[in-house]
Amino acid sequence: MNGLESPDSPTLPVVETFHSLQGEGIHTGRSALFIRLGGCSVGCSWCDTKHSWPAAAHPRRPLASLTEEVRQAATAGAAFVVITGGEPLEHPLDPLCTALAAAGLPLHLETSGVGAWSGRFDWISLSPKAHRPPGGDALRRCQELKVVVHGPDDLAFAEAMARAASEARGAGADAPVLLLQPGWDCQEGQRLAVGFVQARPQWRLSLQSHKWLGVR
Repeated sequence: MNGLESPDSPTLPVVETFHSLQGEGIHTGRSALFIRLGGCSVGCSWCDTKHSWPAAAHPRRPLASLTEEVRQAATAGAAFVVITGGEPLEHPLDPLCTALAAAGLPLHLETSGVGAWSGRFDWISLSPKAHRPPGGDALRRCQELKVVVHGPDDLAFAEAMARAASEARGAGADAPVLLLQPGWDCQEGQRLAVGFVQARPQWRLSLQSHKWLGVR
């Protein structure tokens, strides 16, 4: 123990933490601390973090130690914290959000929207999957809706998700930022996403800039 922990401290399975730049979405290029939680049952074939899927394969860390790491990252220049996975919503996130709030940085969530809703976040990036569609809470709460594109069916799914988000929010509510993101190293996805966005001004293109730059 390091003085921050006690035997009964709440814990979560953590794959990794790292201070880098947000590579995707509206906050691309900003300094951020990433906390990648273990555990995911969504099972996307193109996932680039499949090692995160089995929660039991990753050490459980006390929330107090994560909070201290967030404080250190804030001192080092991080603008916000990204809770990612895996699928973070497969864990109860209220204790984590309460603990990290003490460190003073905004909390961002990256999720597919699968699982019971928990936690309080300043920014929610919803990346829905056609084979496991998101719940209404995620559609209603997200600030950005980001759909990965590999083929034509993904474009139809993106439009369906935009409609679902609008319906979940109700008349007069702010719409999420709508993003299409080509699958990594997928020329067809890139072609389709670029053409789709060119013809629809309400949509934007998101790229995995961290991979182009060769950073985490």
